[in-house]
Amino acid sequence: MSRHRFLLTYDITDDKRRTKVHRALLDVGDRVQYSVFVADLTERELIQTRIKLRERINHDADQVLFIDLGPAETDPLERISALGRPYLSLARVQIV
Repeated sequence: MSRHRFLLTYDITDDKRRTKVHRALLDVGDRVQYSVFVADLTERELIQTRIKLRERINHDADQVLFIDLGPAETDPLERISALGRPYLSLARVQIV
């Protein structure tokens, strides 16, 4: 099963729901900013994640975006540029 890399980001209006969404996304991806995650997901994992999040949000007030960056084997993170502090991928940071 091939994996696609997704940029997942959320805008949740309630603190309790926001915490639940944040914790759910920690289970599937790497946090790059507080409300932004990168995750390599199969189609099945994507569906499971959407179902899990669907139960945690208010559909009239909240938003979760799933942005498909393409096959996980490619490295779209190389195309990220930043203003201010440089972007460092957690996957590339070496722990000494």
